[in-house]
Amino acid sequence: MKNLFLIISKKSILICLSIIICVVAIITIFAVKTTSSPKPTYTIVIDAGHGGRDGGAVGKDTGVTESKLNLEYALELQNLCEQFGFGVVLTRSTMDGLYDESAPNKKKSEMEKRKSIINGSGADIMISLHMNSFPLSSSEGAQVFYAKGSGLGFELAKSVQSSLSQSFDSARDYVSVGDYFVLNYSQIPSCLVECGFLSNPEEEKLLQTQEYRQDFCYSLLCGIINYFQM
Repeated sequence: MKNLFLIISKKSILICLSIIICVVAIITIFAVKTTSSPKPTYTIVIDAGHGGRDGGAVGKDTGVTESKLNLEYALELQNLCEQFGFGVVLTRSTMDGLYDESAPNKKKSEMEKRKSIINGSGADIMISLHMNSFPLSSSEGAQVFYAKGSGLGFELAKSVQSSLSQSFDSARDYVSVGDYFVLNYSQIPSCLVECGFLSNPEEEKLLQTQEYRQDFCYSLLCGIINYFQM
């Protein structure tokens, strides 16, 4: 019982420290923003993965699609970022796919469209949001990936993952190289966030709650802010 209390206390302290660091960073950037031109201090591309015919992973119990949750999390993060004063570019804002309906290879068409939006945005960073799935239903927790060889992508991923791991017990405490199109072809620092596992029954339900979505996206915002403060 004593050990359990120490673990809980340590986790509470880490969460409090994370909140304090984020608040200090917010105050610092806000001070810079309010003394400069009306142009947003930074602009962020928020990429909601999948869409249209491509629903992505599917929840084992509820049947919720990854594409639906990706969009909900993207819109939540957009709202938080814009409240803070960041500029935001969305790769998609509806459930429609980004592919050309007449394209013979719709996946290729979709990825080329994402590439065009990201690299033509003039943004400072890109965050791609996804939901995970794995044969073992016990797998859980948020994971963050970056493109091999991208130093700034690594720093962004590390900042986001650190914020998530301080806020959520299940989140991984390390980042990984990810061989993903949106990372490999992005010309700006980018990371891909797997928000959780739809193959895990408990996490599948949790990911669909408004409270968890808001807390998760706030943690993402803190990671973004801390990256810009590095």
